[in-house]
Amino acid sequence: MQIKEINREVTGIFSDQHVRMVNRPYEMEKYIQRLFTEEMFAHQIEAKSFQFQQESRDSLVKALENQYGDIIENRPDFERLIAPNAFTVTTGHQLTLLAGPMYFVVKICEVIKLANELKEKHPDYDVIPVFWMASEDHDFEEIQGTNLFNRPLSVDYEQRGPVGRFSTDKLDEFKAEVLGFFGEDKRSEIEPLLNAYAGSNLADATRNLVHHLFGKQGLVIVDGDDPDLKAQFAPIVKEELKSGKTEQAVLKTNESLEADGFKIQVHVRPINLFYIQDGFRERIVKTEHGFEAGDKSWSEAELHELVDQDPTRFSPNALMRPVYQEVVLPNLAYVGGAGEISYWLQLKGVFEAYNILYPIIQVRNSVLWIDKTSIKKMDKISLDWKDVFQSADVLKKEYVKLHSSDELDFTHLDEYATELGKEIQRRTLSVDPNMKQLAEVEVTRLTKQLDGLKAKLIKSSKGKHDQAMKSIEMIKVKLFPGGGLQERSANFLTFCADGVIESRLEELYNALDPFSENLIVLMETDSIK
Repeated sequence: MQIKEINREVTGIFSDQHVRMVNRPYEMEKYIQRLFTEEMFAHQIEAKSFQFQQESRDSLVKALENQYGDIIENRPDFERLIAPNAFTVTTGHQLTLLAGPMYFVVKICEVIKLANELKEKHPDYDVIPVFWMASEDHDFEEIQGTNLFNRPLSVDYEQRGPVGRFSTDKLDEFKAEVLGFFGEDKRSEIEPLLNAYAGSNLADATRNLVHHLFGKQGLVIVDGDDPDLKAQFAPIVKEELKSGKTEQAVLKTNESLEADGFKIQVHVRPINLFYIQDGFRERIVKTEHGFEAGDKSWSEAELHELVDQDPTRFSPNALMRPVYQEVVLPNLAYVGGAGEISYWLQLKGVFEAYNILYPIIQVRNSVLWIDKTSIKKMDKISLDWKDVFQSADVLKKEYVKLHSSDELDFTHLDEYATELGKEIQRRTLSVDPNMKQLAEVEVTRLTKQLDGLKAKLIKSSKGKHDQAMKSIEMIKVKLFPGGGLQERSANFLTFCADGVIESRLEELYNALDPFSENLIVLMETDSIK
């Protein structure tokens, strides 16, 4: 496996805001607490030590012991989190179908590596990697489909509400379909993985799956849909219902962000909470008579009393979830996708309003994985790995020009055409100076006719290189499905066609660099320069 890096900006596949946050983080300095640098972690540790109380550590450990239930093998030592010198670094995501797309796995590998690097640089502290399961979300698309070997697979759930509470009854048929992609001799790691993807609900199944993949690396998986954790968050829920601090703070920050040219990622609301039950997750709205969510309604006193009685009924939206995470975790940093980090930029004022320490934030690594088959195709047509970021049309034209005979070298023809154009204008003006415009029109027409001829010659030559043209198309579709990065659609098992999972994860882990701003390219051969 070869590892290369390339500046994200030069690839042309990342948004301007993405590039800005990664390559010029100082431009977002006023919207964050501290920049993501090795030096700043020492200051973050000191600040979090002061704020995070022992009672919160005890509640966290209690919740995790309950959440992990009967998991015994590679079970984390949660008692580590009780120590005042123990901290976490976190990433998170909605539940997805079989840990797909690939960036789901990239996030987790990166946060594990970040924790290990911080422990090495700060030996007096214990840093623990955390994956936060956003199990209360109701984003059905995330859990319904995945893409394996360029084949869309799906599960047809007929449930509603928080997806983590969905039954796993529909998974058996899906897992059998996945297993069918692997021959009998390639199932030694695939079958245990699919067997692990099970539980009483999708939250349990996802925890079991992620633990199977990363339990040996000390990853701690946290489900926010938990009574002990929600109890810690209850005071902020009541304050949000009462005063709407989040909206006030975010609207003020949004004005500044827009003035500085940043895109607003998430729309803030007067109340940024959902009411949830099994099969039900609806936004809480304030009315003249109290509050309502869907077909449910309460007086102000009734809803505040319900927060005290059962805080699990209240779920934060995208803007409040970061606050919830930082309340219940001794967290130093959050690593997320560019979209996530964009809405974290909206939140510093919210953290200040609730007197919670804002974590160090970082846009995650992005990865392009070039498999052996693609590498062979690239070798055959002499395509360098850096070239794959160009469009298919550009690659085809460059290939044809490079591999065609001299008749497609239009240099001299262009020179003749330029001289001819000049001569036409000179002759015309010498006869009648008032015919200048006519001369220019005729020269333009001549140029267009010549361009049309060159295009036809190139097209004709392309036909002679049909196989190379097909290879370019196949490479582009494989590496950039739908025109985007493969990590946003391809399930990680796509890169485990031989059934080997553990060593692939190790290769990915070794390639990642939490402090790199570049796109990381993994190539399954030594043949590319």
